[in-house]
Amino acid sequence: MIRRSVSSLVAAGLAGLAWAAPVGEAPPSPPASVSGSIDALRQEMQRVFERARSAVVRIEGVDGHGPLAGSGFFVDPHGTLVTAYTIGGEAEGLTVEFGDRKHPARRLVADPRSGLALLKIEAQTPFLMSAPGPGLPELTSGVLLVGYPVDLDATPSFGIVAGHDRRYLGRYLSTTHLRANLPVQRGQGGSPLLNLKGEVIGVVISSVDNGTACFALPVAAVDKVRENYVRFGEVRHGWLGLTVEEKAGSVAIAEIREESPAKGGGLRPGDRLERVGVREIRTPEDALDASFFLTSGDPVTVRVEREGESLDLALVPADPPGKPPLHAGEPAPFRGDALFMNSAVPR
Repeated sequence: MIRRSVSSLVAAGLAGLAWAAPVGEAPPSPPASVSGSIDALRQEMQRVFERARSAVVRIEGVDGHGPLAGSGFFVDPHGTLVTAYTIGGEAEGLTVEFGDRKHPARRLVADPRSGLALLKIEAQTPFLMSAPGPGLPELTSGVLLVGYPVDLDATPSFGIVAGHDRRYLGRYLSTTHLRANLPVQRGQGGSPLLNLKGEVIGVVISSVDNGTACFALPVAAVDKVRENYVRFGEVRHGWLGLTVEEKAGSVAIAEIREESPAKGGGLRPGDRLERVGVREIRTPEDALDASFFLTSGDPVTVRVEREGESLDLALVPADPPGKPPLHAGEPAPFRGDALFMNSAVPR
C-alpha cells in the first residue's frame, strides 16, 4: 500500500481537477501519480472503516417524544460504550444491536455538560482505541465518521477537521469542540470520529448547517468523563468560583465568590491567570477550557501573576453550586440539533 500523508493525498486528488476537457470532448485520463494517490486514500479509508465497524453499534430507546435511534461505540472488551447524551442520557428501554441480536443496555453515566452518556451491555466486545495525547488534531486533518443513519447499515463519511471551536451561535460551548466538514445524517449522533490510523479523536455530538458538518467532543474530554466514572462511579466536574476578564492583553480575575475554593486558596481579584493545572491561560476562553478538566476534590495548581511576581497556589475544586444540568452559557439549540432519529425505526 502506498503510504503518504493525508494532506498530500488530498492535494494530489484535487490536482486531478485541472485535467478537464473542453465542452463536448472526453476528459483525458489523469496522470498515473494522481490515480495512485486517490486509490491509496480510498484504500486507507476502507481499511479504517472495516476495522472500526465491528465496534460501532446502533442504539435504540424511547424518550418523551417517542422511539429514537442513534449510534455509539465500544471502548473496552467488557461491553462499555460511549454515545451522545441526546441518545443515551435520558431515554428508557435502551437496546444495543451487537452481533445477531439486541442487547439490553444499562446506563452508567449521563452527563449533559459534556454531552456524553456511557452505557454497558453484558458481552465481550471489540473496541476502539483513543488517539494518544491531549492535543487536538490539526486543521485539514483527514477524518472518518462511522455510524448508523436511520435504519441503514454502518456507513462511513469522510472529511476534514475544519475548526477548533469554543463558541457557536454567539455562545460558549462547554469546552473546545472539533468541527468536522463531512456529511452526517440522523442516527449518526454518538458516532466515533476517527483519524486515518483508526484512533478515536472525538464523539459526534450534533450536526451543523443541516448536516453538512458536525461538532465532536474531543477525545481528551471524553477520557475525562470515563476516568471520573472509573474512579468515582459518576462524573465530578470541578468548580473554583471565579470569573475572569481580558485586561491589557492578559486574563485577570474579575470576581471571586465567597466561600469558594478560589477564595479559600488565596486567589484575589486582579490576579492575572497564567496557568490552571497543565493548561496555559492566554485568553478567557482558555480559562473556560481549563475549567472543564477540573475534577471536584482533586487538587490543582493555579499560577497567577501578582504585583509582578508569579505565584503557585494549591486549590481543591468543589462541586458546582446546584450542579446545573447544562454548563452556563451553553446554547440549548446546540443540544437540540442532535443527530438522533425520533420516530419509529422501520424494519
